[in-house]
Amino acid sequence: MKNSLKERLAILSDAAKYDASCASSGTVKRSSADTGGLGSTEGSGICHAYAPDGRCISLLKILLTNFCIYDCAYCINRSSSNVERARFTVEEVVWLTMEFYRRNYIEGLFLSSGIIRSSDYTMEEMVRIARALRVDHNFSGYIHLKSIPEASPLLVEQAGLYADRLSINIELPTDAGLAAYAPEKRPGNIRRSMGELRLKIDEANDATLQTKRRKRFVPAGQSTQMIVGADQANDRVVLATSARLYGSYGLRRVYYSAFSPIPDASRKLPLIKPPMMREHRLYQADWLYRFYGFDIDEITANQPDGMLDLKLDPKLSWALANRHFFPLDVNAASREALLRVPGLGTKAVRAILSARRLRRLRLEDLARLHVSVKKVRPFLSTEGWTPHKLIDRSDLRSMFEPKPEQLDLF
Repeated sequence: MKNSLKERLAILSDAAKYDASCASSGTVKRSSADTGGLGSTEGSGICHAYAPDGRCISLLKILLTNFCIYDCAYCINRSSSNVERARFTVEEVVWLTMEFYRRNYIEGLFLSSGIIRSSDYTMEEMVRIARALRVDHNFSGYIHLKSIPEASPLLVEQAGLYADRLSINIELPTDAGLAAYAPEKRPGNIRRSMGELRLKIDEANDATLQTKRRKRFVPAGQSTQMIVGADQANDRVVLATSARLYGSYGLRRVYYSAFSPIPDASRKLPLIKPPMMREHRLYQADWLYRFYGFDIDEITANQPDGMLDLKLDPKLSWALANRHFFPLDVNAASREALLRVPGLGTKAVRAILSARRLRRLRLEDLARLHVSVKKVRPFLSTEGWTPHKLIDRSDLRSMFEPKPEQLDLF
């Protein structure tokens, strides 16, 4: 094990790169100007990710340790893996967070860990870090803790008092996949922990009769992550699992992480990673489900193998397979119908609904609303425009597919 703090930081920050669920969006605004401490959830720094509003966010993203008693086949840090091991003390993580913030490198901390000794021991160490930052150093920046599977509910509840977000990784889309690749983990226990956390979050959001104020408990909610491409689950199964998680546990976000081949991997794992476009398409489909009124089944209904189309985004793919739904009259269609038009996002639909109260819209009006006219023309009728011949073209799909590119030889 490396002794130098710098060397351990290099190992444990690199080991944390496989966890995708590290965005800092969704929490409450909080500033040291109000508390007399240090930090803010609204500052700026080196960009590691983007919030939904486009703001750059930066987090110190590390593992407490990459030692682990579990032997999950897909994990680079599994107990049988031949990787260099390292571990921070509680005091070192606190010091790193404070020093990085003082140098304006970060806005907060994303902390995960391998499991050392036991789930409770590891979770207790992470709670100590969060408590020291909040209580001893009056740190007001963002803190995201990765909850340890099967840790006691009391420890998870304590973590929620100090963290902005907690997340518990579901790992794989199916129980059968988890049994095959991570037999030491119990999917039922993971879901139970999610359910208990949701109850605590809901309870904190209910204003008390005495104070009429909500308690501060995990204000940014909980999230999870699924590895995609390690097992045989198709996109339909992945998205159905996500829908159940959103509905049952009130998750703020499900993150999708494309499986990355690892050294000395199990023979059960694929030799090559799935295309990164698959991960991207899953995020797009997830967005359609959460914000555009699509059902999971209809997103993949026209894909015989249950896989999303890699060449076209899911909304466009759905529109081409359901041409009977179009064209829509932009001056009369409902908000729900307009949200199904390729090229129209939620902001554009709001702008259309507002503008058409004043006048009947034409194609050039849509352009002025920053809508891609080329993309919406086959699916909308406006004042002076009807796409009936265009929507029936047999080669309509080819108009949207990316053009072939000549591969470089060198």
